[in-house]
Amino acid sequence: MTQKQDPTAPPAKPASGDHAGGSGKPRDRIKGIFSTQAIQKVGTGTTTRRTIQKMYWFVEEDPSGTLELQPLNKNYVPSGPKRHVGLEELLDKFSPEPEFYVTTVYPRLRELNMVIQKGERHREKGEIFSAELEFGQALAVDEENIRANFGLGLTYLDRGESNKADDIFQRLVRLDAAFDKEHKHLFNEFGMNLRKNKMLDQALDYYQRAENLALRDDNLMFNIARAFFDKKDYRKAMEYLQKALVLNPEHAESRRFAAFLEEKGLAKAQAPAKAPQPAAAPEDPAAPSLPGGSDAPDGGDPAAP
Repeated sequence: MTQKQDPTAPPAKPASGDHAGGSGKPRDRIKGIFSTQAIQKVGTGTTTRRTIQKMYWFVEEDPSGTLELQPLNKNYVPSGPKRHVGLEELLDKFSPEPEFYVTTVYPRLRELNMVIQKGERHREKGEIFSAELEFGQALAVDEENIRANFGLGLTYLDRGESNKADDIFQRLVRLDAAFDKEHKHLFNEFGMNLRKNKMLDQALDYYQRAENLALRDDNLMFNIARAFFDKKDYRKAMEYLQKALVLNPEHAESRRFAAFLEEKGLAKAQAPAKAPQPAAAPEDPAAPSLPGGSDAPDGGDPAAP
């Protein structure tokens, strides 16, 4: 089966170990639109009739050969939960729709991406009302778009509109895709701004949702400690600093922060095993020099393995 690729995208790279037929040449990765059909009965008794319902799916193969399946929404863009599908099931139950991808889906995706980019540029320039308009237009096309949701949430936080930002938070925290590695920078910025806007419960729910999804690294543990510190829960702050140091004994910000808590008698806890001795504590953990301030790893990579 030959699947047409995005005409403006770089050529697809071959999937490792796969070959087309007996030619010995690696095949291109699968990427495009497929469809399924289901027969449904409408009406009852003598008015019963059968209709065929057609559904479209976006399928993309990653470098490991895993096929990821995502439905198209009513605006013909991939949206909603993804699942994996085997190659045999794809070939058996799905029909390729290469022309539909090129003529309908790809143009919609390109237009959506351009709107989101405009919103991001407006926000970078401080043009927050224009940014809100662009992100709103993007969400009208795909209400679960991660970049648009993050962008709109950050825009509301920029304006100090915590109620509207909370609505976006409630949406994002339910979307597993919001915590994917590809969105790590937006994830960090959003969590940091929740905390800075004193939305501490939301920040903790947000970070601990990532922790529950096994996105565990030293920066994430440190950010959770910062949020607990701001809530004056010093015992939990120390607990998460210890977790950060177990994951990375060289995490200097966590060592300084833990040293500060111990020096001030704010938390009674033993240092993690094999962790190096804490460095000198900062004078004030609320000051910019505190780990987690403007120079701290709030912008780190909590999604790293």
